Amino acid sequence: MEQESDLVTGEAVVLDVRAAKLASRGLAMMIDVALQLVTLVVAMLVLSQIAAFGDEALALTLFLVTLVLVMVGYPVIFETLSRGRTLGKMALGLRVVRTDGGPVRFRHALVRGLAGFFVDFWALGLLGVVAVITSLLSPNGRRVGDYLAGTLVIRERMPAARTPYVGMPPQLAYWASQLDLTRLPNDLALAVRQYLSRTSELRPEAAEALGYGLAQQVAGEIGAPVPPGVPSWAYLSAVLAERRRRDQEKLRPQYAQPVAPAVSPAVAQYAPPGQYAPQGEPVQSYGQAYPQSYPQAAAPAPVTPPQLETAPEPENPFAPPG
Repeated sequence: MEQESDLVTGEAVVLDVRAAKLASRGLAMMIDVALQLVTLVVAMLVLSQIAAFGDEALALTLFLVTLVLVMVGYPVIFETLSRGRTLGKMALGLRVVRTDGGPVRFRHALVRGLAGFFVDFWALGLLGVVAVITSLLSPNGRRVGDYLAGTLVIRERMPAARTPYVGMPPQLAYWASQLDLTRLPNDLALAVRQYLSRTSELRPEAAEALGYGLAQQVAGEIGAPVPPGVPSWAYLSAVLAERRRRDQEKLRPQYAQPVAPAVSPAVAQYAPPGQYAPQGEPVQSYGQAYPQSYPQAAAPAPVTPPQLETAPEPENPFAPPG
């Protein structure tokens, strides 16, 4: 799992960036090296034609110049013109930046290119062994050239942040509708929301301990303790869901139909059929409206609805969040 960098700017602002580690940087390096080798092969084919005419010194000089331009000039030119990206880094979504978050300039790219050729990879780098060891020992995956130039490789393509949806547990809907949530601080509500969005990423014991601490803080603010047998995450979900419902009620226009509050299943009753008859007017029998010669229709026998067997309730009605 990638960790956020702990870089701080000169204004004491923590940079919310993700440093590129060895795997992504190595793959980008392989793409760049493949392009460099193809360029060198094409240059050797052209220079071999020059050497065939007998001018071997000129061909050797041009080959050395081409080697320096390809191995050193390629990353320097691309990182300078594209603000920290080579073709391999473009394909992987990486970028070289300064340690304060600013874009790199020519001097940073030149130091990185020279250090990469002489120290990290080719001349003294044992084909990249020095760069691999340095990157593994660095908390942000930096190589020797990054330390000398004061740079860092970060990931530009990050997954979009998802806003977690906090649902209301059905068993706590009526209980939550009776709470006084006016004293719940916004920062505590934000901490609870972040906790609920990351419960699946935490270990069970850590999630339970953190949820219990947040539940106790919320209970102290709103004056409603956790009901017996209710998990901490369910208690926090009910409080936040009810808070969101009340905030949405305040934003509704005055002419909109109000949302009926949650009703406890224990007090919900069906009204008897007699209440639907008009008050103060006797119900006239159909037998009195017709002559006696007409036979009266017999009243239908009442139909008894079949009794459905109710399934037993599970021992733990709360399912942990996905």
